Amino acid sequence: MNITKNKNPEISLVAPMYNEEEVVDVFFAEVERCLVNTNISYEIICVNDGSNDKTLLKLKAHADLDKRIKIVNLSRNFGKEIALTAGIDHATGDAAIPIDCDLQDPPKLIVDMHRKWKEGYDVVLAKRIDRSSDSIIKRITSSLFYTLIDKISDIHIPSNVGDFRLIDRKVINVLKNFPERSRFMKGLFASLGFKEFVLEYTRPERAAGTTKWNYIKLYRLALEGIISFTSFPLKIWSYIGALSALGAFLYGGYLIAKTIILGVDTPGYASLMVVVLFMSGLILLCLGVIGEYLARIFTEVKQRPIYIVMDTVGFEE
Repeated sequence: MNITKNKNPEISLVAPMYNEEEVVDVFFAEVERCLVNTNISYEIICVNDGSNDKTLLKLKAHADLDKRIKIVNLSRNFGKEIALTAGIDHATGDAAIPIDCDLQDPPKLIVDMHRKWKEGYDVVLAKRIDRSSDSIIKRITSSLFYTLIDKISDIHIPSNVGDFRLIDRKVINVLKNFPERSRFMKGLFASLGFKEFVLEYTRPERAAGTTKWNYIKLYRLALEGIISFTSFPLKIWSYIGALSALGAFLYGGYLIAKTIILGVDTPGYASLMVVVLFMSGLILLCLGVIGEYLARIFTEVKQRPIYIVMDTVGFEE
């Protein structure tokens, strides 16, 4: 690999990694293959997100051979959203491209992103037009999530667009002003605005290793996105409460009229239990939604660091 050190690279590739020892070598080889015959100067910011395999050792071995490879070693596993934040914070390029090291974000698109950036676009999005590499359940749930959040969110979050995108330095500087600890990066990116261009691509299979995501983590991420970018789940309970009160008022009027006209009858135990259980469920659900928002307020007001860096490799002192 070319070992020339770039002090002011055009592009910073930001690659969060967690237990990715099987794809590290393939990732660097593919990036080099795609960019070797271009005039694009770049650095690769690798964020080791508390890996417990040989990921860090492999990263250091590559960093010794290529000074464009830099490492941000976090003190523990903070999760991809935080690791991505750490990588962007350490990026020194005129633009940054968050990219997955499993090659499902094809490095060959970097050249096209760079060209559109040079044409004057501040943000170049990579949109997946074919997700056949994902399971049917994941495709369905992803479609439902994007449809839901687009309907209720305060901002437009484009569907089938992940973190893989190019963002200009001025966009990065604005992003750094967002201090929240509970982070949904797709939403943060979408909230920034600026001049955008969309590149479409087909998402390939994972190059090696296994995904670190499961449906529980994806559910939590989706919940984070909804709560972070809309207050609709809170507001809807005002309408539910009003409809419930109206229903109770109408039913109460019906019982009064029935009693006056037909006399007193024996109330049914089953119907009473249904009403009690139904209303109790609504109340608990409402409290749960409030609790989700309250938990995030609790996290934010503590003002703890978003991430902790154990050490770095390849950065100038």
